[in-house]
Amino acid sequence: MPQGDRVTDIEGGYAAARLRLLHEEAQAGPRLRAELARLTDGWLGGLLGRTRGVALVAVGGYGRGELSPRSDLDVLLLHDGTADASATAALADRVWYPVWDMGLDLDHSVRTPAEARKTAASDLKVHLGLLDARHLAGDPALTAALRTTAYEDWRAQAPGRLPELREMCEDRARRQGELRFLLEPDLKEARGGLRDATALRAVAASWLADAPREGLEEARNLLLDARDALHLATGRASDRLTLQEQHQVATALGLPDADALLRRVYEAARTVSYAADVTWREVGRVLRARSGRARLRRILGGRGGRGGFVEPERIPLAEGVVEQEGEAVLARTARPERDPVLPLRAAAAAAQAGLPLSPHAARRLAAAGPLPVPWPAEARQQLVTLLGAGEPAVAVWEALEAEGVVARLLPEWEHVRCRPQRNPVHRWTVDRHLVETAVQASALARRVDRPDLLLVAALLHDIGKGRPGDHSEAGEALARAVAARLGFGAADTDVLGTLVRHHLLLAETATRRDLDDPATVRTVTDAVSTAGTLELLHALTEADARATGPAAWNPWRASLVDGLVRRAAAALAGAPLADRRERGAPTAEQERRAAEALGAGGPVVTLAEEPVGVEVLMAVPDRPGVLPAAAGVLALHRLTVRAAELRTVRGVLLLDWRVAAEYGSLPEAARLRNDLVRSLDGSLDVAARLAEREAAYANRRRPAPAPPRVTVAPGGSHAATVLEVRAQDAPGLLHRMGRALDAAGVRVRSAYVSTLGASVVDAFYVTGAEGRALPAEEAAALAAGMQETLGGARWGGTGPAPSDTAPRSVVASPSPIALNGHGGTPIAQSEGDAPPCDPPPATAGRCPQHQTPQDPHRPGPIGHPPGG
Repeated sequence: MPQGDRVTDIEGGYAAARLRLLHEEAQAGPRLRAELARLTDGWLGGLLGRTRGVALVAVGGYGRGELSPRSDLDVLLLHDGTADASATAALADRVWYPVWDMGLDLDHSVRTPAEARKTAASDLKVHLGLLDARHLAGDPALTAALRTTAYEDWRAQAPGRLPELREMCEDRARRQGELRFLLEPDLKEARGGLRDATALRAVAASWLADAPREGLEEARNLLLDARDALHLATGRASDRLTLQEQHQVATALGLPDADALLRRVYEAARTVSYAADVTWREVGRVLRARSGRARLRRILGGRGGRGGFVEPERIPLAEGVVEQEGEAVLARTARPERDPVLPLRAAAAAAQAGLPLSPHAARRLAAAGPLPVPWPAEARQQLVTLLGAGEPAVAVWEALEAEGVVARLLPEWEHVRCRPQRNPVHRWTVDRHLVETAVQASALARRVDRPDLLLVAALLHDIGKGRPGDHSEAGEALARAVAARLGFGAADTDVLGTLVRHHLLLAETATRRDLDDPATVRTVTDAVSTAGTLELLHALTEADARATGPAAWNPWRASLVDGLVRRAAAALAGAPLADRRERGAPTAEQERRAAEALGAGGPVVTLAEEPVGVEVLMAVPDRPGVLPAAAGVLALHRLTVRAAELRTVRGVLLLDWRVAAEYGSLPEAARLRNDLVRSLDGSLDVAARLAEREAAYANRRRPAPAPPRVTVAPGGSHAATVLEVRAQDAPGLLHRMGRALDAAGVRVRSAYVSTLGASVVDAFYVTGAEGRALPAEEAAALAAGMQETLGGARWGGTGPAPSDTAPRSVVASPSPIALNGHGGTPIAQSEGDAPPCDPPPATAGRCPQHQTPQDPHRPGPIGHPPGG
């Protein structure tokens, strides 16, 4: 038979078989791709025929045996260079032209092994394709030698080529976006798509690092299946899943609708994205370690360390959690199965330190036992601390989600996980939007008295999406159930339910109604009956809008919402203050402690076990410097302060601290007393010790928190000036506050300190030397100076800084602060003083960021953060 007739027969047989496979015997999944590749292998091999010194090689996706219906045929004609160039060209034409005649896309090349190697050295994409080289026809020895050389070169050049590959992936992500958040995603090019999955295979081939295997192959197959169905639906080599094709693709994959398809695609992309994050982090760690070992060998002139091995430094972050090589990992003594709070504690510590949670640690945390219901106070504290960490919380939350930890902690989360939002204004899926709202809320925490309620409301405000009926109404019921399970009291649960139910109220009312109509204001005040809740709703509205997308929040919308809030706050100002608690007379125990301190002529310190943590009571004859000295001593001993109160009884300052030892055992009361005495007489320089410790950690990276805010609470007390301090918790913060007040020459009559997650909301009742409230100008100057000392922009007075959109009138009327929001004991103040904030729960520790048992008077080792 003439050669041309034989080629025609081969071509006709392939075309008919291909048609049957794709349209008459269509089989979704890996089997379809493998059958199509096998069929094409036979056709191309027949076109090549019998040859010497030549091999036909499939590369790229075709080389992996994964041929989608409209995929390019990536083929290399490899020859040994002995044949005449015209003969080689004629042989190539014999293969290429029938492919073109079939209307198939062809990516082809003709090279010798040396040429292929040289091209791969200069072109990363070519080298990646050769890693998947597969023999089709001709001389198998040529193909085998090519594969061997490609892998040897890849492994030898990996330290240089992997950073190049990473930059290629990041550039593609910048151009194409994140697949799991796009309404019309590119299944191949977007981040988390097929290109990234291929890159992970290349990293594994380098032997330097490997991707997490759990679920990765299933995710890749799902993306390939969706692309196959898209090719069959459109008849084109398209990778973009457009809106008009989504329903047809969903049907082809046996899914009920386009939303179900997107959710499956998003879940797959999330798996690939997470694997990529983990893998590239590991690549960076390995390359840094190799570079470091090389430098060490040069310095020491040998292998360095014990057999060349240097033990990685492990820096404590929290109980059971340490930092190692740029990740948060579990301590060797950590036992997740015995410590149900450990997942939240580890996540909070990682996020607050700005570190990723290692995948191995996340996997171990999945084995933690269930939390009791309601949650213990520490678990609630750690959740709020995690949410308050800002942007670093996102990656940590993703790590917990990847291992199923989030769904175990919050079963309601499963319903919103990877749920698409068809509104183009939204840039995220529902679950990511909730986390992003918490990130935005963390930046607004200084505007509210209850940052813990703001952060939890941000996490839950859209939890009802995807359920029947109005998502706000469905979400309210879910939020109330979650709040009760988390251990919030009835009053706080009501506030959270109100915030979720009405999270759209301010934005919708402000943009659709006449703000000067009293009925408009009543719409808000009927739904939100207290100033504190209005304050929270205002912050939640802004956080929600900012997390939605750039089109959802602008100066015009912000001004309308601000105007509505001002009017509603004014209307609420006439309402009676809820739950105002006045300070009672000193207790018998307080009188006794004061008498002991007077009799001893110096400090008296006692410790008492509490259900959560320890109560440290200090009674000290009143004198300047007591507050910073006491706070500094606690910081030196690395004690976490969760709440505190200060009051004066018969010339004695009583300081009641609720603390916890993050590491080791508590110091003895006698040791605390001795150090307090030394601090007061000047023989122990607390400030210098803390400064030394701070310097030891100066090079540690930390997320930049929102700036602190210090304001004067109008009407907070008739006998004293009330300073409200809202700031990011930090080691030694109370000590710095006390020093600032002492330096200003004011007297602290009473104080209340509360730590809510990573935020502090503190109130100080101060007077001048004559014992009266400060004049308005002096009070404003004091607030401004203290704010500047703590690191914020210079601003003081009875309202927000000019750049702050929160109207101060929302919180102008003080209400009491209790030790906890679940019916706990009210915080004591000097007689006649009413605390200026709503009752917060003792939901979080003032946490030093990390601790090992050691002499409290010595700075921690390099890299260990200071105590707080």
